[in-house]
Amino acid sequence: MLKRVLIANRGEIALRIIRSCKELGIETVAVYSNADRESLHVAFADEAICIGPHQAGDSYLNIKNIISAAEIADVDGIHPGYGFLAENADFARICEDCGFKFIGPKSEHIELMGNKAKAKETMKEFGVPVVPGSEGAVDDPDEALKIAKEIGFPVIIKASAGGGGKGMRVAHNEMSFLNQFEMAKIESEKAFGSGDVYIEKFIESPRHIEIQVFGDSFGNVVHFYERECSIQRRHQKLIEEAPSPFLTERMRQKMGEISVEAVRKLGYENAGTIEYIVDKSGNFYFMEMNTRIQVEHPITEMITGIDLVKLQLLVASEKEIPFKQEDIEIRGHAIECRINAEDPETFMPSPGTINAYYTPGGFGVRVDSAAYQECTVLPYYDSMIAKLIVHGKDRDEAIAKMKVALNEFIIEGVKTTIPLHKRIMEHHKFMEGDVSTDFLEKYFK
Repeated sequence: MLKRVLIANRGEIALRIIRSCKELGIETVAVYSNADRESLHVAFADEAICIGPHQAGDSYLNIKNIISAAEIADVDGIHPGYGFLAENADFARICEDCGFKFIGPKSEHIELMGNKAKAKETMKEFGVPVVPGSEGAVDDPDEALKIAKEIGFPVIIKASAGGGGKGMRVAHNEMSFLNQFEMAKIESEKAFGSGDVYIEKFIESPRHIEIQVFGDSFGNVVHFYERECSIQRRHQKLIEEAPSPFLTERMRQKMGEISVEAVRKLGYENAGTIEYIVDKSGNFYFMEMNTRIQVEHPITEMITGIDLVKLQLLVASEKEIPFKQEDIEIRGHAIECRINAEDPETFMPSPGTINAYYTPGGFGVRVDSAAYQECTVLPYYDSMIAKLIVHGKDRDEAIAKMKVALNEFIIEGVKTTIPLHKRIMEHHKFMEGDVSTDFLEKYFK
């Protein structure tokens, strides 16, 4: 079993990992930038080491400094959390080469799934449905236009090394295609250091549904059902729920089985999420695989009763997954709202000092956060202040709980997305479960 783990992250996910480590008797080492000296993950870890100034590139993305901290602290494992270096194959490989257990998948799987074009090709070979599109990256504009015509407009141009909505452009006709193609390549080069892009059929008003998967070093693979992540802004998730209100039991079983089989063929270890877009007819297509714990993992924990971070630590300690697929059941319904320090109308960041902070409570209410009264929301990192999660016996009860919890959540000193979440919870289309990735564009212009 791992004895001492360094958490290469900050904020609520660092706290989340610390809790699971302590429950398993694992000592924890936090790393922090100068700006995070007063952060809760620093206070609650057994040891904390400063790894650089406030700029992420000099601290939380500084592989050399993190590895040095791990050597100084004499840890045997490193947990990357999500964001920062969590899906950096070079970081995972360096951890392995330096003798630290990377608490996540193998570096080759991070690398493979990090290239969206190669990931799509691999999943297609494994029998996973994929959206019609180019066979890998396309560089020549004329060839790209020819492929787009064969697929049929509208099409979407995506960065091969992309994520978070960067390097993505939609072309509705031949006239706009070449311009959007060049813009996507430029954005991709700027954001990811690679101008490689590929082309897919653009599915209008789809749902975004993902399957939580897990593998161990003994060849065991399970899934923890799905999460509906369709409420988004510019491809960034705002609200997630589990299970999806759209899937039938037959669809749920099919998506789970196909996902598990793909993970088994891949030889994948630890936590992963296979993300699909789903059309109005219920056809689902592979979009990407995230090789890390997800921001929205708590809703899966709420409906299954299984601590996914603790499972990550067990699997990384060369333990078998301690249950079978038939032991994992869906119990009730869970919803998560991401509470960001942003203007709810313009989505502009709103850093500053929180001068009043009160979190909601009650049966079935969970708040994952590293915020506290008089803490500062820094402008250098992600704007998420908290994740508000509720669990009810069914979707109607979960929505009712979320409405109450949002009304109880008090954050003063910075603007937050709480007012937007309140409006969404009251919207008749959301209450009916009739959502898609363009929900906000349709109803909240």
